[in-house]
Amino acid sequence: MKVIDQQALDGASGAARRSPRRRSNWNLHEKLEDPVQRLFNAIEPGTYIRPHRHGDGIWELFLLVRGSAVLLIFDDSGTVTERFLLVAGGPQMGVEMPPRAWHTMASLGPGTVFFEVKQGPYVPPQSESVASWAPPEGDARTAEFEAWFRSALQGGIPPRNER
Repeated sequence: MKVIDQQALDGASGAARRSPRRRSNWNLHEKLEDPVQRLFNAIEPGTYIRPHRHGDGIWELFLLVRGSAVLLIFDDSGTVTERFLLVAGGPQMGVEMPPRAWHTMASLGPGTVFFEVKQGPYVPPQSESVASWAPPEGDARTAEFEAWFRSALQGGIPPRNER
């Protein structure tokens, strides 16, 4: 049995603060091959989640349990088609993402944690499932993109992704 309490969420947030990536997950599922992936993602301001999408039939459910974040949905060129301000306990606290939707999330405050459910097994992102218009993780331009994610509005276009 796994008990979900404030201490467990504090642990996930602490791990995210200490991580160079500024995020950490706590998997409730036993293995990456499980047919249902259930996890808590702790994300701190400054973490960069490269926009990505999942394949046909793969949906995701996000539910903010602490803090606040922005969830962005994009078209194929990177234009923001939808923006959701998610706040734990707020008027919008979650979204179920349809298959093949380009998306990212950015933390708006320390201690932000969301619960995620998606179909498994886990498959590492392939080149066709990460946005070519956004830099890869570790690139010097990720801070610019992450800052843009936090303030981007519907109809916004991403910074130029030039080498």
